[in-house]
Amino acid sequence: MAFSQNTRKQTIEALKNNNLDLLIVGGGITGAGVAIQAAASGIKTGLIEMQDFAEGTSSRSTKLVHGGIRYLKTFDVGVVSDTVKERAVVQGIAPHIPRPFPMLLPIFDEPGSTFDMFSVKIAMDLYDRLASVEGSQYANYTVTKQEVLQREPHIESTGLQGGGVYLDFVNNDARLVIENIKEADELGAAVASHVQATGVIYNEAGQVAGLHAKDLLTGEEFDIHAKLVINTTGPWADKFKALDEKEDQRPTLRPTKGVHLVVDGSRLPVPQPTYMDTGLNDGRMVFVVPREGKTYFGTTDTDYTGDYKHPRVEQADVDYLLKVINKRYPDAHITIDDIEASWAGLRPLIANNSASDYNGGGANKGKVSDESFDKLIKTVDDYEDKNATREDVERAISKLETAHAEAGLTPSQVSRGSSLKQAPDGMITLSGGKITDYRKMAAGALALIRRLLSEQFNIQTKEIDSKKLQVSGGHFDPTNVDETMKFFTRIAADAGLPEADAQDLANRFGSNTGRVVTYVRDGAAPGLSLKETISLRYSVNEEMTLNPVDYLLRRTNAILFHAETLDSLKQPVIDEMARLLDWDDDRKAVELARLNAAIDESELAYLKKADAPAVTQ
Repeated sequence: MAFSQNTRKQTIEALKNNNLDLLIVGGGITGAGVAIQAAASGIKTGLIEMQDFAEGTSSRSTKLVHGGIRYLKTFDVGVVSDTVKERAVVQGIAPHIPRPFPMLLPIFDEPGSTFDMFSVKIAMDLYDRLASVEGSQYANYTVTKQEVLQREPHIESTGLQGGGVYLDFVNNDARLVIENIKEADELGAAVASHVQATGVIYNEAGQVAGLHAKDLLTGEEFDIHAKLVINTTGPWADKFKALDEKEDQRPTLRPTKGVHLVVDGSRLPVPQPTYMDTGLNDGRMVFVVPREGKTYFGTTDTDYTGDYKHPRVEQADVDYLLKVINKRYPDAHITIDDIEASWAGLRPLIANNSASDYNGGGANKGKVSDESFDKLIKTVDDYEDKNATREDVERAISKLETAHAEAGLTPSQVSRGSSLKQAPDGMITLSGGKITDYRKMAAGALALIRRLLSEQFNIQTKEIDSKKLQVSGGHFDPTNVDETMKFFTRIAADAGLPEADAQDLANRFGSNTGRVVTYVRDGAAPGLSLKETISLRYSVNEEMTLNPVDYLLRRTNAILFHAETLDSLKQPVIDEMARLLDWDDDRKAVELARLNAAIDESELAYLKKADAPAVTQ
C-alpha cells in the first residue's frame, strides 16, 4: 500500500475535511501505538507529527527491548514482571524486529558494586521465573572470571569475580515505530509527518474539539476537527500543553538526556551485549553492545533544558563515557577520534516519582538494607525447600527497604513510569514510559478513548486484542521466526540478490520483503547496489521517506552503523530520490547539505575540530 509524498497530500485533505473521532499529536512510539490500536478498533483516527516519524526520542534509545534489567538492582518485582511479559508481547506483534540476544553482566568486587556473585544469581533466577524462561535455552547461568575473560579478553580483570548471563532483546527502535505507523495507515488512519499543532480548537462548551495545524512542508495552515485529542508528544508533552490555555500548566516531566557512542568492532570487540557498573562508584551502569560490525556504548543520564528538537552530544558526555569505557577496557584506549557515530536523545521521565529508574539510581541511593535482604534470602531458601510459595517470594521482594533515604532524586532515579490523564477541557495526555511498554500504554489509553466515545458521543467501537495486533512486516508466526526469516531471505535471493543482501532485507522488512523485491523490475539505480536500490524505492513509496536523512538514519542505520559507506552512498541516494520525487538541482543541493550536516553531527565533527591541535604557521 502506498504511503508516500503523494499520498501525504490526500492525507492532509482528509485531516482538513473530516471530523475525526480521535486526533493523536506525536508520531513517536507512543503515538504510533495508539494509532494502530485506534484504527484497528474502527475509530476514525488522525495523527500528526511535526518531524519525521521517530525523529525524536523514539529513534534515540539504547536499542534494546529491555526485560527489566535495570530493575534487578532494587529487586522491583512488579516492574520486572510487567516488563518481561510486555517484552514477549512486543516480540509477538513485531517478530522481525526484537531479537533475543543474552546479556552478560560482569561482577566486580569494588566499592558501590550493584551485585556480587551470590545476589546476582538470586536476582536472575527471579527474573527467569517472571519471564517464564526457566529450563529453556534462554535460562540464566553464571560464568567464572576465566569464562568472562575468554568471552571478553579486553575487559578489566582487576576485581572481576565472574558474571551472569540472562535474556535480553536487541531492537531497532525507529523501525518499530515506522512499522506501527504503516499498519495504522493500512488500517485507515490519516497519518502525516511534518505537520505541527499550533493551537487548540474549543467548542461552545469550552471543550477541546480539534487543533489548528501547519503543514511545515508547504506552509499551509488549516484546522483539524476531532471529538477527542490525545497528546503523545513525549518530552514535548508540557510544551504542547502550553497551547491549551485551559490546562494546568505546571510541569509534569523531567526530561533527561542519554548519549551513545559508536566505534568499530575491531577497536572494542565484545561478543554479546554487556551491562555493568561504571567502576566509578557513581551508582550507574553502562551498556556495551555489538551491532553490525560496530560496538556502541552508553548511556549518560543528565537533566536537560536545551533545545528539545535538537539535543546533541556534548564534550562532557564524551569525556564521561570514554572514562568509563577505558576503565572497563583498559587496553582499548578509545579516544574521540575513534568515534564513528553517536546519538543523543531525551527521555520523557515523569517528575516527582521515585520509582525504579532507567539506570538503577544515583550513587549510594536505593541500596537494599542488610535486614530486608536477609529476609528475602530466607524466603527464597524456603521457596527452594518448598516451604514457601512464589507469592511469598514476591511479597518479600515488595517489602525490601532501602538503606538510604532518597532525599532528592538524581536524574538517574526519575521514574520510567507512564501517566494517562484527562484535563477538565477534555485534552488527554499520555506521557512517560519506555519503548518496551508502548503497546500496554496505548491499550490503557484506548480503554479510556473507547469509553469516552461511547459515553459522550454514542460511538461504539470494536474491542481488540492488541497483544495479537501485528505491525506491518510482522505478519507471521512469532514462534517460528528463524525459519520464516529464511523463507523471506529466499524470496529476496530468488529475485537476484546475493545471499547476505537478501538476509539483510528480510531482517529489515520481514513479511514485507515480497513487496520490496517487486522494485527489482526497474533494475539497480546508478551507484547503488540492487539491495540498496529496492530498499530505497520501497521506503520512498511505502514508508513516507521524504529526504535522505529519513532514509539513511531512521529507515536504515547507515549513518549510525555504516559510516564508512556514506561517502559512496550519499550522492546516488540523493539522485535516485530526486528521480522518484521530482527534485531539481537546487533541491538536490539543499538535501545534500542537510545530509552532510546530519553526518557531521553524528560523527561529532564539531567536537573533533575543537579537539584538534592548533596549526602553527
